[in-house]
Parts: sequence; C-alpha cells; structure tokens
Amino acid sequence: MLLSLLAERPMHGYQANLELERREIRDWAGISRPQVYYSLEKLARVGMIRASETDEHSAGPERSTFETTAKGSAALADALEREEWAMQRERPPFLTWIALSWLARPGAIEKQVQRREEFLKRELAREEKTLRSVLEEVGHRYHEAAWMIELMIEQFRTEMTWLKKLREELPKRARAKRPSYAGET
Repeated sequence: MLLSLLAERPMHGYQANLELERREIRDWAGISRPQVYYSLEKLARVGMIRASETDEHSAGPERSTFETTAKGSAALADALEREEWAMQRERPPFLTWIALSWLARPGAIEKQVQRREEFLKRELAREEKTLRSVLEEVGHRYHEAAWMIELMIEQFRTEMTWLKKLREELPKRARAKRPSYAGET
C-alpha cells in the first residue's frame, strides 16, 4: 500500500498517513500509523524507496521525503501479479457470528441483526458520500477508487436485502435435523 502511494509522488510519513486517512484506505487495507513509519524504514533498508530531495516545506520538524525506486516499482508490479489477490475468500466476522449464533441467549439474535442493519445503513451512507467525493476529484467513474466504492455499496445493499430475508425467517429457525460429526459413521 505504501509503495503504491509513494509511486504516485514523493512524500514523507506524515503526508502518507494523511493521504491514507483522506482516502479512507484503512477501510479496506490494514495499515496503522505505526506501520507506515516501520514500513518506510524497512522499504528504505531493502532499497525499494529512497529519500528524495524536495523544496516542499513540511509542517513541523524536518522530515525525510521518500520516493519509490526502480526496484520498488518492479517489486510492486510483481506483487500485483500474484494469484492470491484473486483467489481468496473474505472471512467477515458477521458470518462467524451467524455460524455461532445458535448458542446465543434468547433475543440476542434479533438485537445483533438490528445492530448489523443499523451499521450497514451508516456505512452505506458514508460510502455514497465518499463516492460523490471521489467522482468530484477524479472527474469520471472509470477509476479504481470509484469501482471499489461501488462494489462496497453493492455489497452493503445485498447484505441489507439478505438481512431483511433473515429477519423474516428467524421465527422458523430450528436446530439441524440430522447433524453429523467428523469421525462418525
């Protein structure tokens, strides 16, 4: 993530963190503030980025501005061709909760489903606002940021439709009629 950001333009760690926040990257990529600084040091040590000369004034104490090297650009391009990017399933925590929900106290299931619906409504509104902002900045919808946000919007809408169906089916919920376990014949 950091390599791709520095490939766009040189920046220092503080700028990188601001840009990660502005783009809401932490919604879809797990990178914390401390990881940015740790990663900058590590990427510099292995020659994927280097300190660059800049006339840009940084707010606060002197900071090193970094840019991607040819080695870093090649490593990023190689990493983006790896198969596992397209060959993995998501493991959303809510699905884990659904699988375990039969052990919950009475009423907890309805409460959690309601919480999930409320969360999805807030996230949907936030993503729609973000999409409007991205479209204004980018100037067209044929951009990876717009595509990603549109996918999230569709996923939220799909899950909201599914939750409505789940809520209707909850009164019919029952234990498995013929459970089987590993090692049993």
